[in-house]
Amino acid sequence: MKKGLLILAALFMVSAASYAQKFCFVDMEVILSKIPTYADAQKELDRTSQGFQKEIEAKRKAVDDMFKQYQSEQVLMTDQMKQQKMKEIEAAEKEVKDLQKKKFGPDGDLFQKRKELIKPIQDKVYDEITKYAQAKGYDFIFDKSSGPSMLYASEKLNKSDDILFNMGIQKK
Repeated sequence: MKKGLLILAALFMVSAASYAQKFCFVDMEVILSKIPTYADAQKELDRTSQGFQKEIEAKRKAVDDMFKQYQSEQVLMTDQMKQQKMKEIEAAEKEVKDLQKKKFGPDGDLFQKRKELIKPIQDKVYDEITKYAQAKGYDFIFDKSSGPSMLYASEKLNKSDDILFNMGIQKK
């Protein structure tokens, strides 16, 4: 996969050179690491994550304690009492899993907090990259830090409409 990306990047560079397109790269990790508000946002996210983790660990410990208590008392319980206690333990375990998903899941609280704190900073950087590219006449700007990802591409080079036209899907 990585070899394919390198070949694709090499072919792109050769074709870009033949059309005299201008391109450059930036290192987003370096840029973001030098923005004080980004470092502050990262610290706040770390604090939030640690708080969520402590909350989940406390609930997980409570479930473990419930189970240990069940194990020590089960000899004195009727079958019905055992079943009831196991249902309570299973419900508590499910609660912990749900809490973990709510806090750390793909649309969880930490993700939302990240969007709230980091996205405005990233948007500001991307806007600045776009302005820079247009002012300096760059057709493409790549991000060095995350592999071959494109941060900016000149719209004049977007041939999507031509492809759709050739496929008979869109009129010119």
